[in-house]
Amino acid sequence: MKTYGQFCPLAQATQLLCERWTLLVVRELVAGSTRFSDLKRGVPLMSPTLLSSRLKHLVKSGVVERSGDKGNQRYRLSEAGNELRPIIELLGVWGHRWAQSDLNAGDLDAGLLMWDMRRSVDSSIFPSQRVVVQFAYPDAPSGARDWWLISENGEVDLCLKDPGFEVDILLKSSLKAMTEVWICKKTFKVAKANGDVQITGNPKLVAKFQEWLRTSALSRLDSLAADGVA
Repeated sequence: MKTYGQFCPLAQATQLLCERWTLLVVRELVAGSTRFSDLKRGVPLMSPTLLSSRLKHLVKSGVVERSGDKGNQRYRLSEAGNELRPIIELLGVWGHRWAQSDLNAGDLDAGLLMWDMRRSVDSSIFPSQRVVVQFAYPDAPSGARDWWLISENGEVDLCLKDPGFEVDILLKSSLKAMTEVWICKKTFKVAKANGDVQITGNPKLVAKFQEWLRTSALSRLDSLAADGVA
């Protein structure tokens, strides 16, 4: 690893954390991922070899703690890593406000979008019995066009293959339109009124859909900061 050759604490911190992908790995740990497979889902374009290398470096540096036997290892932020939480959140809020993507095709990723949704939905909004929400993105790459979020007993699962259950809510949208809604570039109400998002299904569940889905965590933090709450 190249260094800045400076004793400055900022230089020391950035040479530890600012290698490509490292902060995104920390972001996933902040979001609650602990297994290697879950971390990989949050950084789908990162190779498993590079992810493993970054995790080893973070463990060696004392930012991350590793537990469990090989094949069943868990990764969690250490005390030092947890002190990065507000920094990661503030950097994300800054990016949401000042450095948002134009959402060209190169920045769209159905897998990352759905994974972020899966860990952000409020499962308490829907009844405890199984509720199946299908998302259809006709413009997504082959193999990533249909997704299912299954809410049951307070837990939410994400499936890329048809789980075989009856669908309670069907949402059809372009990948870009749904991403715009997710990062609050466009409200769900406006997207629906414009026909950018089409939603059908059980009327009672559809009425609660937006409350259930919410928006990205960083979008919510930005809203709180703008309102002077954070």
